[in-house]
Amino acid sequence: MISADTTATPRRPTSAADLASALSDVEYLADDGLATAGYLALRLGRPLFLEGDAGVGKTAFAQALAQATGAHFVRLQCYEGLDAAQALYDWDFTRQILHLRTVEAAAHAAGERPDAAKLEASLYDRRFLIARPLLEALENTPSVLLVDEIDRADDEFEAFLLEVLSEAAISIPELGRVVAAEPPLTVLTSNRTREVHDALKRRCLYHWVEHPSFDREVAILRRRLPDITERLASDVASAIRRMRELDLIKPPGVAESLDWANALATLGARALDPDLAAATLGAVLKYREDAERVRSTDIADLLGA
Repeated sequence: MISADTTATPRRPTSAADLASALSDVEYLADDGLATAGYLALRLGRPLFLEGDAGVGKTAFAQALAQATGAHFVRLQCYEGLDAAQALYDWDFTRQILHLRTVEAAAHAAGERPDAAKLEASLYDRRFLIARPLLEALENTPSVLLVDEIDRADDEFEAFLLEVLSEAAISIPELGRVVAAEPPLTVLTSNRTREVHDALKRRCLYHWVEHPSFDREVAILRRRLPDITERLASDVASAIRRMRELDLIKPPGVAESLDWANALATLGARALDPDLAAATLGAVLKYREDAERVRSTDIADLLGA
């Protein structure tokens, strides 16, 4: 989990270009389409639904958005079986029992009998409540709530999320209703392992996140890894671009591009050659079949040599 610098003055971008500049300041280079989608989500107070291949920078965008605007960042990682309780809150039973025993011991020492009704009521104080991501995002505003990989969650959780997003509030039976002072800016991501329901999409702004262009990928590599040479950044971006055109199980994303360039720089490389590429494919390809597929091609062609 990443928390933004809450001591900084929240920044309210005045245009898509202003947001792109703010994102660049925190090392995220957004193209015009993504910056515009993010700006509209901020101005209109609408959730932003990002789809795209794994590794194109959807999660990093939400993190950068929080940093760029000075908002509290909260991440809810979705998975099969995730239910509302795991996303909302939980009672800290251990602390409740300790509190109960302490009160009983104090009453016994004083020769008193604890008031059962008051004792029970004291167990459901806010201090015994553990905030899960949704409650944390509602209580700590302004916030950016990342609902990551919503396509991995079940239909039931998706339906529950609709209600939370539309009301920016939840009800806790023992404490009452919690309403966000300012609705969190919600960014939902999907790798499209299944189709998300239209009902959820209708409530969101939608943007398909593409792999970066060659020039933007070079710029990302140079920005994130300032010590690598211009030649190495260009070679890696070029090879990555060609790999994405192959029929791979897992085409490399920006994260793999950065990993590869970093690994090559660690070996002292200033440019990429076929032997070096073959020896370091494990930094960029994560399936044996993909590595064999790349090796079956002429790696020199892959590098444009």
